[in-house]
Amino acid sequence: MKSFAVSTIIHTPPEVVWAILTDGSKWMEWNTTIEKVEGSISPGGKLKVYTKLSPGRAFPVRVSEFVPPHRMVWTGGMPLGLFKGVRTYTITPTDGGIVFGMREVFSGLMAPLITRSIPDLQPSFVEFAAALKQRAENGAA
Repeated sequence: MKSFAVSTIIHTPPEVVWAILTDGSKWMEWNTTIEKVEGSISPGGKLKVYTKLSPGRAFPVRVSEFVPPHRMVWTGGMPLGLFKGVRTYTITPTDGGIVFGMREVFSGLMAPLITRSIPDLQPSFVEFAAALKQRAENGAA
């Protein structure tokens, strides 16, 4: 099983971070790791995410869990659980703000083969968290 994770403290209320995370139409304004997002970031929503790490390639995901303003889970992969990617966003209140966390776990029977071709996502996770922090703390929801 391959996974990537990041967390950071953001000095703003959870609702501010949640509003930024769930407005996919504005992700390209602040998120330096994304080319574009198509679809609705809402309960059961289906998305196509285009990343700068894989230009022009769409990653289809479904919003499988949506608990405002604390937790959201995106799930994608192959039929029959042959390969699955699960990205979890968490927002945990703390003194003076929140702890934002993002984790992606790859699993399934085909995971050992497929994950060999997945690049190191850690730098883009760190970049995503830093860009989200900057957006939230600068008051641009």
